[in-house]
Amino acid sequence: MNKSVSARAQAADAVSGGRGNFDLRRYSVLTPRVLVVGASTGGPQALAALLPRIGPRLKDIPVVIVLHMPTNFTSVVTGQIADLTGVPTTAAINGEELRPGHIYFAPGEMHLKIVRVGPYYALAHFDGQPENFCKPAVDVLFRSAADAFGPGVMGVVLTGMGCDGLEGARKIVDAGGSVIVQDEASSAVWGMPGAVARAGLAAAVAPINQLADSIAFRLGGSQKSEA
Repeated sequence: MNKSVSARAQAADAVSGGRGNFDLRRYSVLTPRVLVVGASTGGPQALAALLPRIGPRLKDIPVVIVLHMPTNFTSVVTGQIADLTGVPTTAAINGEELRPGHIYFAPGEMHLKIVRVGPYYALAHFDGQPENFCKPAVDVLFRSAADAFGPGVMGVVLTGMGCDGLEGARKIVDAGGSVIVQDEASSAVWGMPGAVARAGLAAAVAPINQLADSIAFRLGGSQKSEA
């Protein structure tokens, strides 16, 4: 890891955004094994800015995303992200194996979970009630990721209205994983990421480019836990 990349990652870790300062948690000491992302209002633009910046690191890890969007918009977003990243990007199929080097979106109007089946991990649709008035809900995905991967989860909460993702972020942190959130200045709506930041659950509160640097840094294999 060269000094410039390390410096950018450390700067991202130190940033606290919004209208106040927030208590930041330490990152997990483990290299993430899965990246789970939640977004709502302004989410397509935030994802289009975040994922290409992670670049070739995406080949080493599965990415699972809940974006609050109508069913008929799913193919538009998955096609855009696939074009921008060069990574296979699809709406998750019920029961399919979770694989590194793939980006999966929850389908519209359906919750998505990660489940462990022996040594394998799979994606499962869940036709339950809305949570936080949302279906799919970020909380459902985040809770399942924490159950399946424990401290190997990195959660990312991007721009969005409301507080979906807050309780799921708490579950990830309690399991030993890490959560990072978009800052207020770069968010279209600072509801979802703001709720996580105010709860003291975030390891970083930063703009998209610094979040991307921090993710790429940790996917490079660093075992260092930083304040």
